[in-house]
Amino acid sequence: MTKRHEAKYKIDRRMGQNVWGRPKSPVNKREYGPGQHGQRRKTKLSDYGVQLKAKQKLRGYYGNISEKQFHGLYQEARRLKGDTGANMVGLLERRLDAVVYRAKFVPTVFAARQFINHGHIKVNGRRVTIPSYQVKIGDTIEIKDSSKQLALVIEARALSEREVPDYIEVNDGNLTAKFIRIPALNEVPYAVMMEPHLVVEYYSR
Repeated sequence: MTKRHEAKYKIDRRMGQNVWGRPKSPVNKREYGPGQHGQRRKTKLSDYGVQLKAKQKLRGYYGNISEKQFHGLYQEARRLKGDTGANMVGLLERRLDAVVYRAKFVPTVFAARQFINHGHIKVNGRRVTIPSYQVKIGDTIEIKDSSKQLALVIEARALSEREVPDYIEVNDGNLTAKFIRIPALNEVPYAVMMEPHLVVEYYSR
């Protein structure tokens, strides 16, 4: 098992929060962190520690993407007009794996990455196998016909713990999704509070 794949079982406990709002989160049973020192009394974080935790939480939420990719998104967000933190979230929400997850084609963002890697997703009729692919406004994302009856897809469609956000339009009949617009920060349905301004502060040090 890769380090990144294994991380999804620890991110919630490390953050001390149910990051994805899932009923099976280990935080629901054990609020302390993972490992042999997880139950030690927590000390107050420094400003740097608060910023680092905000970065780790946001990066972890999107499938624990690599630090290189995450920092690259920050650099791109800086070049765009407007608030850097909001721009960063907009770029994260445009990732193909995030859109596949938001459309409820798969149960988790980790599953979305694997689903895309295995060639189950098309964008505007063409197969795309890159999870970090940046979806554009108006793009149509669909599940390959031969993959629509996979147990993973059926499970995800039945989930009641989250809804498809307004900036993605899903056709339940043919399992296609259209990316309508780049969302504002307050439109993104995070299960816990995200603080992208702290991520900007972290990288701006």
